[in-house]
Amino acid sequence: MIKRQQIKDLLKSTAFDTEVTVMGWVRTFRNNQFIALNDGSCMSNIQVVIDFNNLPDELLKRITTGAAISATGKLIESLGKGQTVEIKATSVEILGDSDPEKFPLQPKKHSLEFLREIAHLRFRTNTFNAVFKVRHALAFAIHQFYNERGFVYMHTPVITASDAEGAGEMFKVTTLDFDNPPRTDEGKVDFSQDFFARATNLTVSGQLEGELAAMAFGKIYTFGPTFRAENSNTTRHLAEFWMIEPEFAFADLEDNMQLAEDMMKYVIKYALDNCKEELEFLNNRLAEEDKQKPQNERSELSLLEKLDFCLANDFERLTYTEAIRILKSSKPNQKKQFKYLIDEWGADLQSEHERYLVEKHFKKPVILTDYPADIKSFYMRQNEPDAEGRQTVAAMDILFPGIGEMIGGSQREERLDRLIQRMETLNIPQEELWWYLDTRRFGTAPHAGFGLGFERLVLFVTGMTNIRDVIAFPRFPKNAEF
Repeated sequence: MIKRQQIKDLLKSTAFDTEVTVMGWVRTFRNNQFIALNDGSCMSNIQVVIDFNNLPDELLKRITTGAAISATGKLIESLGKGQTVEIKATSVEILGDSDPEKFPLQPKKHSLEFLREIAHLRFRTNTFNAVFKVRHALAFAIHQFYNERGFVYMHTPVITASDAEGAGEMFKVTTLDFDNPPRTDEGKVDFSQDFFARATNLTVSGQLEGELAAMAFGKIYTFGPTFRAENSNTTRHLAEFWMIEPEFAFADLEDNMQLAEDMMKYVIKYALDNCKEELEFLNNRLAEEDKQKPQNERSELSLLEKLDFCLANDFERLTYTEAIRILKSSKPNQKKQFKYLIDEWGADLQSEHERYLVEKHFKKPVILTDYPADIKSFYMRQNEPDAEGRQTVAAMDILFPGIGEMIGGSQREERLDRLIQRMETLNIPQEELWWYLDTRRFGTAPHAGFGLGFERLVLFVTGMTNIRDVIAFPRFPKNAEF
């Protein structure tokens, strides 16, 4: 195939009068003369100028929005506004036709709802070009951050027999015949005849397996797909999403908080440094959206200001107990403006409470620690009871503006007797997690870790408002298209 140049490189080039070849998709074609061409290497198009007098009519008719073409010609200085270079084409070849009557992405503004229906084509828009370039940069930054700190990348299983969180429905994995499954003498489905000889599910977390590896390598992280069969249609939930879960030995809650804060600042800075064009576009897009909203619903900070703000401020650290005191006496609680009123210690904080702490009270990211044991998972390290005899655990949640909870983690319970006691209280069968308990029997050590929902991170950094717009092919109730 002919060697082609990327539009991203040509737009910076000053090698005028050299012959170049570009290949891409037509965004617009004006006056039978000016082609706006994009090859995905950047958001900007390059203008290809053709001499329609020297091209057959049949070819000109095939240069339509969405068509893939190859153009060869001289790179010249542009006299038009908005670009520094253009290509004066000597030849044009159609690589792939696009019927203008049927191609759904015409050169006009499309709603995000409409674009979700054509998720296989929405990558070709500027908005999704920007979103997925930022997503790529954040994923790369995650790996770079942990690699620089000596963490081992661990692939934990997608198919598992354990429910790490003990939360919500899981997707079952089976090869049994739904119409005629084998039954036990008690009439229950006999999973001993299934592929894995036991009931299995798609994972909700790689944490428990990650802990096993941390007890050997010291520091590991996972970055993989996780699944929740939760019948939720909110703008913040998906049935399939990606999680980053570091686990590291010889660490306590303080170490955990510091690692999480350092990671967040690192990846946000990486995106700001490496996605300038994309973030500038998304910043302007958000500003335009804000203009359509009532004054009291508009963001106080622009997207870029919000990202810079997270880098400039140390995250506020406070206990759950302190947060409850602030929320109980807050104006929205006193005036009964919260949907879920805070009236007593032990309440599970909702997104509205988390966002109040971040956006109104402290006006910076917040790390909440030491939650009541009753609202947290079995594996979290138990603190000594407080002055009022209340049992808390060494948990932490990191709260971000516009999102609420971004990260959830804890120091893990390394003491075998305490862990068994907690499992018994919650009726978690020890025989199912014998391998997990073994890490407490053989060389146990203090350790900690957390989970970051990757899509929530992308949501925050891009300023998008629906989580279905930051993953390529969203999976949610009643939808598994593409």
